[in-house]
Amino acid sequence: MSTSSQGQRSNDTSESKGGLIALLTLSDRPWLRTLALGGTIAATLFLLWRSDEPTRIQDDAAELRGKAEPDGFVVNGQYTSYDENGNLKIQFTSPRIEQFEEGNVATMKEPRAKLFGQPETEPWIVESENGSLLQNEGVLYLTDHVRVIRTIGERKATMTTTSLTLDNDQGTVYTDAPVTITDQIGVTRAKGMKAWIDDRTLELKSQVEGRYETGQ
Repeated sequence: MSTSSQGQRSNDTSESKGGLIALLTLSDRPWLRTLALGGTIAATLFLLWRSDEPTRIQDDAAELRGKAEPDGFVVNGQYTSYDENGNLKIQFTSPRIEQFEEGNVATMKEPRAKLFGQPETEPWIVESENGSLLQNEGVLYLTDHVRVIRTIGERKATMTTTSLTLDNDQGTVYTDAPVTITDQIGVTRAKGMKAWIDDRTLELKSQVEGRYETGQ
């Protein structure tokens, strides 16, 4: 029993010395304490980073969806339409399109459309800063710095206005807002306009005035 007790005391002493040596080693060597502290901080930061990752993903998804919270959206959207004979009718692009189920409306940023008429004729180019499409009616409303560019032979004309409606089913473009048409020979202003895409004809409604240069 005496031998057993001595052995137990010897083990206790060894364990105490081992713990004391470990403690003295850390106290005598500050760089070991720094290394251990650094490992603890690194582990803590890693856990914090991992816990923050889902939040960041959610934030990125919310930013991509947008503040309006649409039911669906398209980035760099492209749309092409053909008539019953297979002829190209419309080419449409927008960097962002947002769709809302309520009212079946789609809003667009910087929409740009090429409107094709009879074969072998130049398409009309219609563009603006904003647009909204009533999908049930096939009507596109364009607002803010609206431009219509049309080319007939070597003659190019640009019409500008604040708002414009494109009726895809009727093949017409119209507005009640003031319009300005600029081409090589002068400038024409009017209030209201209606154009037929297939026929390539344009009608100015009222208050028409123009300034033209002779000899062009």
